Amino acid sequence: MIPAIDEDFTEEFDEEIDPSLDYAMNFDKKVVKGKCDELEAMKQVIFKILNTERYENVIYSWDYGIELKDLYGMSMIYVVPELERRIKEALEADDRIDSVDDFDFEVNRRNVTAKFTVHTIFGDLEDEEMGVEV
Repeated sequence: MIPAIDEDFTEEFDEEIDPSLDYAMNFDKKVVKGKCDELEAMKQVIFKILNTERYENVIYSWDYGIELKDLYGMSMIYVVPELERRIKEALEADDRIDSVDDFDFEVNRRNVTAKFTVHTIFGDLEDEEMGVEV
């Protein structure tokens, strides 16, 4: 028997955003103490995503992290635009991150430092930085 559908179903649903509450990581002292939320939590999310090699850890889904290993030894002409694409792809997989732009790259021999702006649902994080040795 197929259930009948009520054509007058007019109840509306409100979409709720899950809290971004996370443990607070102190990178200088290398300790986890307290909790943080919103922009501070997003800084940690960005740090964790960009410091996790994708497909390496079974505890993370295949959508989490960034692919960097295959960039080692490649030409900087290839690495710089590819790094921009991969940073965007890795960060925008998080539904709290709307976009990533304003990239600025500094190349020093085999090191690339990328600075960029991350637009989140909580606000913008400017001058986020990631260094890669290739």
